[in-house]
Amino acid sequence: MLNLVRSALDRGADRVVSGATLIEAQHGRIKRAHWNYVLSQVRVEPLSVGWSKEAAQLLQETGLHGHKYAIDAMVAVTAMHQSGPVVMLTSDVDDMAKLCGGRVTLVAV
Repeated sequence: MLNLVRSALDRGADRVVSGATLIEAQHGRIKRAHWNYVLSQVRVEPLSVGWSKEAAQLLQETGLHGHKYAIDAMVAVTAMHQSGPVVMLTSDVDDMAKLCGGRVTLVAV
């Protein structure tokens, strides 16, 4: 997987994360310096009202609901709004496959 990421970066791929991911990923064991470094290496996409509505619609269309899927839906919408081929690294391929359909290539991490 690391080779896939390096290859994408070598080709000039964008590194994008949803603003929702910042909330989900933050916990007390993360060192602030590491957190700040990672954030300096990515573009954080804010979640607009429009994208929030799309995420809610996506949950409705897939029959998923609740806080367990809310952040996944926000991340999925963020990915689907990126230009070019999109590869998402995720620990939850099954749910992301439901949410993204075939519009995003998923890589398990």
